[in-house]
Amino acid sequence: QEYEEKTGPAHRPLSPKQNVRKNLDFEPLSTTALILEDRPANLPAKPAEEAQKHRQQYEEMVVQAKKRELKEAQKRKKQLEERCKLEDSIGNAVLTWNNEILPNWETMWCSRKVRELWWQGIPPSVRGKVWSLAIGNELNITHELYDICLARAKEKWRSLSTGGAEVECEDSGFSAADREASLELIKLDISRTFPNLCIFQQGGPYHDTLHSILGAYTCYRPDVGYVQGMSFIAAVLILNLDTADAFIAFSNLLNKPCQMAFFRVDHGLMLTYFAAFEVFFEENLPKLFAHFKKNNLTPDIYLIDWIFTLYSKSLPLDLACRVWDVFCRDGEEFLFRTALGILKLFEDILTKMDFIHIAQFLTKLPEDLPSEEFFMSIAAIQMQSRNKKWAQV
Repeated sequence: QEYEEKTGPAHRPLSPKQNVRKNLDFEPLSTTALILEDRPANLPAKPAEEAQKHRQQYEEMVVQAKKRELKEAQKRKKQLEERCKLEDSIGNAVLTWNNEILPNWETMWCSRKVRELWWQGIPPSVRGKVWSLAIGNELNITHELYDICLARAKEKWRSLSTGGAEVECEDSGFSAADREASLELIKLDISRTFPNLCIFQQGGPYHDTLHSILGAYTCYRPDVGYVQGMSFIAAVLILNLDTADAFIAFSNLLNKPCQMAFFRVDHGLMLTYFAAFEVFFEENLPKLFAHFKKNNLTPDIYLIDWIFTLYSKSLPLDLACRVWDVFCRDGEEFLFRTALGILKLFEDILTKMDFIHIAQFLTKLPEDLPSEEFFMSIAAIQMQSRNKKWAQV
């Protein structure tokens, strides 16, 4: 139009397309406009019935859109309220732990009030302290002992890097070649530890810390050495404790009967644990138990990975930490109770799957697990069979 005002109207006739465009007050920018506006002049006009129908359709679309917007707004408001409520409850819990429970640990830790608070999850700011106290230090490891073990580990690494692979390890009876294989496995496993966080990999802020704790442990317990899965346990402790305290908790945790049975690959004791687990599996979930039996799906296929990493590899990290909270309180029994809780939560899905799909599903559980629903499922598991508790079975 500006061009025509300056140069005058063009002498050649308008094309049909241009003619149509001139008859429109505006160009439709959406399907909504096409529904509402009359047809161009070169097309037959809409029948009144069709125009009315389009008007109703448009009004329905507007109503639906408003409903969606209102629903989204309500959802956002509810999420915000829940977040504020959660933050308030965490803040109150922190005060309770710091002012009441931790100063009086010996007398309060086993009280009903503390156990109920514990079940709801330990606030992250006090989690490390509570874990340390709950795990204990039966091995009497000191910060100085950690420094000694770390220094020896670094010395071994240096000797291996300078070609001392033939030298026998004076304190363990294992050759340096075995230790070198263990060292290589540590390096490989560190790179695979919580890869999404990018904090334990080469160049990450916790890479050297994780490497140090695992190396020091191989010197502290050469009879156990490094076993795949340990890196995840050490990593979770590093996220919640100072380095030396993480090493103390790590060493004491791995010294528990269940962890020692698995990490030392004591087949007899592992089979005993699996057999005990199946007793409670059949009692709590008979239908799923029969389905697993039919598909020859034995507990070792999914339990070994869960026990080795204390669920930190299979569950979302925040949920794994809540499992750790109660595990520190209840001991090994809770690891197997959690396993049954997972199976109960997904019972309907698992009963429709075959061997391969069950194994794949249980190896990597869904990322969006709702924590409250998950813990309700665990709470519903009865850890008593014919009047016998876990330890007795």
